[in-house]
Amino acid sequence: MTATTERRIPYQYSDLPRLMRLMTGDEKHGPSATSTLDVLWVLYDRVLRVTPETVDDPGRDRFLLSKGHGPMAYYAVLAAKGFLPVEWLSGFGEFASPLGQHPDRMLVPGAEIGSGSLGHGLPIAVGAALGLRAQGIAEPVVWTLVGDAELDEGSNHEAIAFAGAVGLEGLRTVVIDNGSATYGTTGGIAARFEVAGWSAVSVDGRDHEALYEAFTAPSPGRPHVVVARVEPKF
Repeated sequence: MTATTERRIPYQYSDLPRLMRLMTGDEKHGPSATSTLDVLWVLYDRVLRVTPETVDDPGRDRFLLSKGHGPMAYYAVLAAKGFLPVEWLSGFGEFASPLGQHPDRMLVPGAEIGSGSLGHGLPIAVGAALGLRAQGIAEPVVWTLVGDAELDEGSNHEAIAFAGAVGLEGLRTVVIDNGSATYGTTGGIAARFEVAGWSAVSVDGRDHEALYEAFTAPSPGRPHVVVARVEPKF
């Protein structure tokens, strides 16, 4: 079957485990990947205004995967939605494969940034949302997905504080909370964002309807964060 034919097949959420099993090899960071699976599916299936045909459209929504050290679920969802051929998945992590153990925006169709080093995605997303606002482009939303352990990084602390202070309404963040953070936050992760001026909600990170409602909740004049709680990483 050709890549072109494969890309036309409509995949469902139930197909994602099979697509993820196509990716083998060492250093898969499996728990990091599976913790993001439901969030990624709901975003790409029901929320993000971007398609394989509009990845360069200035009016598209932007999705930035900051939690890039576990990209298997991301690749599976991109393949399921036609951004890249399913055949690429079996080569994951190989020398000649475009699907590296960290995503490369120059090689992965639909990827907005290269990522994997903790603490980079949210500051970049803040810059992207600020740039769109400066250009008067109001429709696109900039999304970023971070892990709870990334919030230990000072770069994220600064990004959270700045985005709230300037009322960066076009910014949305999803934090995967799988109990990986080294340092606790008084009142929890959502409270950390709220005190900086964000709209915040915490939900079950496996409940698709709860995720959708949280993702689409209005937050006029403020950035919005969804804390998606999943099972602890062991």
